[in-house]
Amino acid sequence: MTELDLPLELSAPAKLNLCLYLGPRRKDGLHELTSIFEPLTLHDTITVSAGGRQALVDQVICPGVPGENLVSQVIRMMRSEGWSPPLLKVEIEKRIPVQAGLGGGSADAAAILRLGVGEVEDLAGLALLLGADVPSQLNPKPLLVEGVGQKLTTLPVPAEHWVVLLPFEMGLSTRAVFDEADRMKLGRSQEEIDELSGRLWAVATNGVSPLAYPALLVNDLEPAAISLKPEIGIAKERLESAGAGFTGMTGTGPTVFGLFSDRESAQSAADEIGPEAIVCQGGVT
Repeated sequence: MTELDLPLELSAPAKLNLCLYLGPRRKDGLHELTSIFEPLTLHDTITVSAGGRQALVDQVICPGVPGENLVSQVIRMMRSEGWSPPLLKVEIEKRIPVQAGLGGGSADAAAILRLGVGEVEDLAGLALLLGADVPSQLNPKPLLVEGVGQKLTTLPVPAEHWVVLLPFEMGLSTRAVFDEADRMKLGRSQEEIDELSGRLWAVATNGVSPLAYPALLVNDLEPAAISLKPEIGIAKERLESAGAGFTGMTGTGPTVFGLFSDRESAQSAADEIGPEAIVCQGGVT
């Protein structure tokens, strides 16, 4: 039987897409892409404890998030691969906004997958089955992400920079954004995606702040997301007015972000915008 030193407290950091280039759609419906992911100090906290004598199944508690949690699927999949701790009680304290393009659900799933290191074979394969963002969260760090999310190349920790996030109360469906992007014909050729991957690698391997290469911080899904939620453009304008050195949208949105060179300027901007703004450091957990 798998032994865990319970209770455990796990950290599940959010991820930011500094850029996201959309490639061709494959026969399986997924898209080729290239992106730079970086972890943020913003994180969910997961407490794992024993289920108790009366427990009949593993229990996952995540207040405010309806429906089956991805963590429940993770535990079932790991158990099917021979992972055999006693029945568990998993409590998730959400700080990462839901359906925000920040990989919160993927981060939670990856945190639980990490408990199987050394015991469950092909954790990366299980991660990819759970979602395109999950493999990158198994070991949160700056990454060049290619393919459909399975090709990961480690990047050096970037120079200090801070991020102000502006999430929305209502998120966007990942599928809806990709479908809209297809409708708008936003995808690039594979040759262009490969060329952009090389350019991103060349600048990011220097360990500089992303503020050093703003021209490459493009999210091809942004026009599709704005088509579905025009308020995204307004949120970017608010960040620009507050002094952000760059503004963008993460993932499939709708969360927008502003980049700042130091904590003081980021906090000042967040204070100007209001309580919905979230300040965190980029590139570290």
